[in-house]
Amino acid sequence: MLGDRLKKLRNERKITQEELGKKVNVIKVSISGYENGNRNPDTETLQKLADFFEVSTDYLLGRTDNNEINNKVTVAGQEITLSPEELKVFEELKKHPIMFHDLASDPEKKVKELIKLYKMKKMFLEEDDEKYGDGFGEQED
Repeated sequence: MLGDRLKKLRNERKITQEELGKKVNVIKVSISGYENGNRNPDTETLQKLADFFEVSTDYLLGRTDNNEINNKVTVAGQEITLSPEELKVFEELKKHPIMFHDLASDPEKKVKELIKLYKMKKMFLEEDDEKYGDGFGEQED
C-alpha cells in the first residue's frame, strides 16, 4: 500500500525517485525500495514523506483513504485553517499556553501572527547557534 501511494504521489508531482530522495534525505535506492515494497521507511522518513506530499502518515500507510490533512483547529471557539507548516508550529505553541491569552477577538489573525513570531525567534536562535556555537567551549572571533 505504501509503495503504491508513494509512487502515485511522486508521479503526480512529476519528480524522480532521486529528487524525492533529496527532499527527504534518503538515497534513490531507498525510495525505489519503498515503492516496490522491499523496504520500509523509518518513522522520521515516513513523516518527511507525508510532510512533503502534504498528506497524513495514515494515508501513506493505507490506514485511511482520505489524503486531506485535517488542518483545522479551534481557537477561542472559532475554527481556523492552517497550512501543514503552520499546524506544526501551532502544536509547538500549544505547549506554551500563556501565548494564547488574548485570542478571543480575531483568533485566526492572532494565531498566524504568533506563528510568524515563533518562526522569527527560531530563525534568530539558529543564527546565534551558528555564530556563537552551542554556548560551550570558546567563542570564535
